[in-house]
Amino acid sequence: MSTIRFIGLDVHADTIAVAVAEPDGEVRSLGVIPNRLESIRKLVAKLGPVGNLKACYEAGPTGYVTYWQLTALGVACEVIAPTLIPVKAGDRVKTNRRDALKLARSYRAGDLTPVWVPDAAHEALRDLVRAREDARQDQHRARHRLSKFLLRHGQRPPDTIKKAWTLKYMTWIKEQVHFDESASHATLLDYVREVDHMAERIERLEGAITEAIQKAPPEMRAVIAALQALRGVAMITAVTVVAEVGSLSRFQSPRQLMGYSGMVSREYSTGNHTQRGSITKTGNAHLRRVIVESAWAYQYRPWVGGFLRKRQQGLDQDIKDLAWKAQWRLHTRYKKLAAAGKKKPQIVTAVGRELLGFIWAIAVRIEAQFKTERKVA
Repeated sequence: MSTIRFIGLDVHADTIAVAVAEPDGEVRSLGVIPNRLESIRKLVAKLGPVGNLKACYEAGPTGYVTYWQLTALGVACEVIAPTLIPVKAGDRVKTNRRDALKLARSYRAGDLTPVWVPDAAHEALRDLVRAREDARQDQHRARHRLSKFLLRHGQRPPDTIKKAWTLKYMTWIKEQVHFDESASHATLLDYVREVDHMAERIERLEGAITEAIQKAPPEMRAVIAALQALRGVAMITAVTVVAEVGSLSRFQSPRQLMGYSGMVSREYSTGNHTQRGSITKTGNAHLRRVIVESAWAYQYRPWVGGFLRKRQQGLDQDIKDLAWKAQWRLHTRYKKLAAAGKKKPQIVTAVGRELLGFIWAIAVRIEAQFKTERKVA
């Protein structure tokens, strides 16, 4: 007879609602404890030997601190994907106590899907990459505010400035755009200062990312370098993929990675009827964004030169061959879909989905090499 006690935790910033599913079938609530390490330690000591405990809680804004605390105490713990928790159609009451009971019951039944939990160093890199992504979004907003302010006041750059946000464009704004009203001039200065601040912020964060890569484990550095052999996958994109996904070998096939990204089609099948729609968008949004951005590069004919040739220096020939195969396959795919009359957003989504397959193949090959080296050592 099983002696495992399954613990469901509804974790919040200050409190944790606790429920336990006993081996004999009883599922009961244990009340609410403070979200503090000492309280968690007392709970574990109360419930019995750590070898007989298995705990779970939903992924959320509290992060993985509770997971790390429980595993440090020797308790097996999993973080559950909230969107994949079974929900009864007629259940209209939601409380912390009920959520904890449902987690414990479903966990014992094996109906829950855990998410990948990064270690502390990996999460730090992911936070840094996401901070840079936030800075880019803030920069876009700051630029938008400044450009629309100039547009409202009829300020147009001269014909010699062909592209916005270049050094020449910013020099024109700072030196030649003036307003008679002091309030308008103060507004202009504030918008310009914010644009400059965002540029400095992004530069600072990218420098921190470069430094973090240099201090990363050799396997992670090797995967990041190898992924940059692909067209459209520069350093920031490669780091984002590794930071968001972790070890790509945890996916049994590239199709699983595509599903994780949310770039696979919705499907509703019943009887002989099959209906497919837009992509699910239920996966990692950060991964999906950088992959779609990279996919735009494959609208151009296959070519290796400039920055891409520099990124491929020092890589194994089999990695370069995979990257070249990706260029031909994905460019051909882009042309065929364009010839079929598909819209560009649909095309780059389809190309990006296949690009994930090449990313998986390259990363798995590098990770396998390190596993072999560890076994030999």
